[in-house]
Amino acid sequence: MCIVLFGYNERKSMSVISRLLLVLLLLASAEPGFAESLSKQVALQASSGSSEINMLKNLPGPDGRYDYASFDEATGHLYVARATSVTDYDIKNASAAKSIGHIAHGHAVLFLPHSSDLLVTSGEDSTVRFIDRNTGHQTGQITVGTDPDGAVIDTDHDIAYVMNAKSGTVSVIDLSARKVVKTIVLKPGLEFPALGKNGTLFVNNEDENEIETIDTRRLTAGSSIVLADCTRPSGLAYDAVSDHLISACANGKAALVSAGNRKVIGLLDIGSKPDAVILDAHRRRAYIPCGGNGELDEISLVSTPAVTKRIPTEFGARTGALDGQNGTLYLPTARYLQTAGEKHPPMVAGSFHVLVVNPDEKN
Repeated sequence: MCIVLFGYNERKSMSVISRLLLVLLLLASAEPGFAESLSKQVALQASSGSSEINMLKNLPGPDGRYDYASFDEATGHLYVARATSVTDYDIKNASAAKSIGHIAHGHAVLFLPHSSDLLVTSGEDSTVRFIDRNTGHQTGQITVGTDPDGAVIDTDHDIAYVMNAKSGTVSVIDLSARKVVKTIVLKPGLEFPALGKNGTLFVNNEDENEIETIDTRRLTAGSSIVLADCTRPSGLAYDAVSDHLISACANGKAALVSAGNRKVIGLLDIGSKPDAVILDAHRRRAYIPCGGNGELDEISLVSTPAVTKRIPTEFGARTGALDGQNGTLYLPTARYLQTAGEKHPPMVAGSFHVLVVNPDEKN
């Protein structure tokens, strides 16, 4: 297979017809998953009335599975949790990606306040690893519940909450002491968490189709929020201005939830296979990357929430991180060899990359 890629200046000078011819050539030669993503990019552009094919910038990286990402605005570094390590991109200095640390199926990667360490959840060995960002060396390891997945840090109290998906528990970690101080029992199926007002922790549960709650002041489980018409919720974000939660659902919906009233107040149509909700609090937006059909859905949080843009991305781009200073999003993905009925198809060797998207800029 031969795929010809054009640089930035050439792309800017290409005619619309040339762009369409390029896409047709790519569709004819690409793997099925990649071809499907490109065809849907064309359809999305056509439906929005745009004459430009969205050819996104990307950052190459090492092969391997990927999950959540985080961006440190203070240092300009992007971190992506990978199968066996963390991929570190120095965006500020445009340095090549490097792998740091050793993990066993990484899920969440978070930078710690007042420290050079990262906190990384390591799913297959049920641990949390601490990795020094500067040296790449591991500085600590804590055993938590079975299959730790999402995590969140309460910076005001120097506490981390780790969601143990299979055991259905939340490990409360004192970051100063680097130890688990409490294990709170919820239900199996825990996914992504979000901290809300008054010390409430909200956690998506993809098995029960609900949001679990924890009172972090008392470290006790609270009542659940049933997510009607939302199946297998994964990504979650909390908007403090409206006191609303946005939950990404596997059935092509985003559930809007009143955190105060603990009720679903609306559903929005989104793409397929989302796995994150990325909040841009400054611009009053939320973004949901949908890896099943290769689109990034932009939700305006001003007044009544609504999907205002459907930005073409790529198949597999289902998580990401935001640089809140300039509004740029970073979406890890790869190309895949599609096999009917296979939940996790193999990746094409050498195809992992991070898409760079700024919704307010034309590509």
